[in-house]
Amino acid sequence: MTGHRLDGKVALITGATGGIGAATAQLFAREGARLVLTDLHQERLTALTEEIGETGADVVSACLDVSSARQWDGVITTVRERFGTLDILVNLAGILDWPGIEDTQEDAWNRVIDVNQKGTWLGMKAAMPLLRAGGNASVINTSSVLGLVGSGAAAAYQASKGAVRLLSKTAAVEYAREGIRVNSLHPGVIATPMIQDLLDEQGDQQPDIVRTPMRRAGRADEIAAAMLFLAGDESSFITGTELVVDGGLTAH
Repeated sequence: MTGHRLDGKVALITGATGGIGAATAQLFAREGARLVLTDLHQERLTALTEEIGETGADVVSACLDVSSARQWDGVITTVRERFGTLDILVNLAGILDWPGIEDTQEDAWNRVIDVNQKGTWLGMKAAMPLLRAGGNASVINTSSVLGLVGSGAAAAYQASKGAVRLLSKTAAVEYAREGIRVNSLHPGVIATPMIQDLLDEQGDQQPDIVRTPMRRAGRADEIAAAMLFLAGDESSFITGTELVVDGGLTAH
């Protein structure tokens, strides 16, 4: 069934082959969006692009390391040449590193910050001219509940996701009068490949699930639905805010 909430809009999604990325791309396509999908995993990216293209959606893909300004420029050139405009930017690409302060290695710290924090900034920087030209654009930067509260672990990941939260707020203020909304999305425990091994090992006794009032992990399609809300015109007066989708984890 095809909807119309994103009819004619062009959406660029990074990290598109992950659980949340694929679910978001598929939902956006069903809602009428034209898509630019990016990821580092070329084979999976090609497969996803072909799958969505078979539904009749207008979709193109490009391999992208989000920490590279040069590669971002190349992707934006692709967007401009294929569609001429950009209405939605979903900065979703991210990596996770579990160690705390003392056990985090410098190389690991730098890579997490480069992808999660720098990659989000580079994406906005590269895409802003096209987003501005349309005059009615939405940027969705993916943070985490670990960008809101501490866990005692994942030092680099938490630092990067907290930075994404405030980077989104300052961008929202900077671009509000230019018709560009910028919000951050904060998933809780979501059953995706990024943490599936952990969920398989610990099951319902995974500590964050135990602390989640709904007592389950979220699904990728539940995050995609939140992405759709922020991407579309139904959220036209929402900018600079956090949309938390965590089953109540941060409610107490």
